[in-house]
Amino acid sequence: MDYILGIDVGTGSTKAVAVGTDLKAFESSQVFYPTMSNKPGYSEQNPETIWNAFCTSIEELSMKLDAKPAAISLSTAMHSLIAVDENGRALAPMMTWADSRSIAVADRLLSTGEGMELYKATGTPIHSMSPLCKIIWIRENQPELFSKTYKFISIKEYIWYKLFHSFECDHSIASCTGLMDVYELQWSALALKAAGVDEGKLSKLVSTSYIRKDRVANESLSFLLPATPFVIGASDGCLANLGTGAINPGTAALTIGTSGALRVASREAVFNPHDMTFFYRLDEEIFVNGGPVNNGGIALKWHLKNLYNREELGTADYDLALANAEQIPAGAEGLIFLPYLQGERAPIWDSKSCGTFFGIGLKHRTAHFTRAVVEGICYALNDVLLSLEASGQQIIQLNVSGGFVTSRVWLQILADITGKKLLLVSTEDASAVGAAFLARKALTRSSVYSSPAHAEEKWILPAEDNHLRYQKYFKRYKTLYQNLKALMHEQSDNPI
Repeated sequence: MDYILGIDVGTGSTKAVAVGTDLKAFESSQVFYPTMSNKPGYSEQNPETIWNAFCTSIEELSMKLDAKPAAISLSTAMHSLIAVDENGRALAPMMTWADSRSIAVADRLLSTGEGMELYKATGTPIHSMSPLCKIIWIRENQPELFSKTYKFISIKEYIWYKLFHSFECDHSIASCTGLMDVYELQWSALALKAAGVDEGKLSKLVSTSYIRKDRVANESLSFLLPATPFVIGASDGCLANLGTGAINPGTAALTIGTSGALRVASREAVFNPHDMTFFYRLDEEIFVNGGPVNNGGIALKWHLKNLYNREELGTADYDLALANAEQIPAGAEGLIFLPYLQGERAPIWDSKSCGTFFGIGLKHRTAHFTRAVVEGICYALNDVLLSLEASGQQIIQLNVSGGFVTSRVWLQILADITGKKLLLVSTEDASAVGAAFLARKALTRSSVYSSPAHAEEKWILPAEDNHLRYQKYFKRYKTLYQNLKALMHEQSDNPI
């Protein structure tokens, strides 16, 4: 059995997906792990736990198929940061993308022209998610850790070091650190100066198609053939575009998992100083322009856990709640939800924003609140979409992926709010499949990427009457945040 193994190392789990020679994903294995938040603003994970999940996912899938992969390719979540010693050992827990302790650093950079210059050079918005801001925070608040650190690396580099005992970072992951010049494909002198580090504190930069076959002996992966090719791959966001076939003009990839994002591939970087949409690298030729939102599936999960008053939710809980929400008219009869439970990224970039229900009346029932939550998440993604279109990115269709695509109700609400036709591409495998496609191109030295093989295309079209209604509600959604922004900041800075 000939297959490439694409592995997506995400925030909540690592998922290994087998992609055959017919370009179809046909088997997977997933291992979950926790996130720790011991202090306000902290979001940490144990990198060794993630390494073990990485190895376990490969072993489980190999056992399921009773066949070893022809090659393995990596996709990982963006914006993680780990301080390590010269042997690759973590000196502190990994800071995830959601770690917001460096809010003040980001605010300070944005208050000067330096912040915009950094964004323009690196493509990474100035925000607490950025490893650049995280390094500055460590330098200023944990000087002992800063001085002991041999390298500042991502979870991709941590795993890669375990495999090859080399500190190497692909251009895609590097492009979302806020530390790489995305045009020159080298570490940015301006960003290094701001961080207070030199190139020696960072990994060697390599292409996303970089291949190694000289894996060090490791008991955790002893079941693999010694010369199994590993392709370093790219970031999960860029690979989701590749995995869903959204690398052509007019087509955007929209993903909703714990968080969410909307991205458009282009041969050019799109600099947007007003909304700070990102421009990251898929490879040496293709940029991926877009924006992330903090609150995707996690907002609905929060709502339903409190609704049902239990820690764990089953598929039936989601199905019932969304079926009830479907009976509520578009716009939830005036109930609007700002989904900023973890602050928000694009396009408002406001870590001090908070979740808000507005317009509550006696007529509103539980189902209204569920519908308002889903609509709020879709409003946030529509905000990103409109920002991209305003900067010149033409978007005709959305190729959608992530856990939410199992819900017909959610998909229809998204189509109605955005007014775009949706192509349902996959459930939760887009980034891992994209990693396999990237590996196929690298191994065959092809000049083009493979396209996803769709057995049956599933389209969701917007309902025009609902879209017109949602346009009016979306204006209220935007106005609501602007009117509450100052109060949100007061609440964040001086909680009563």
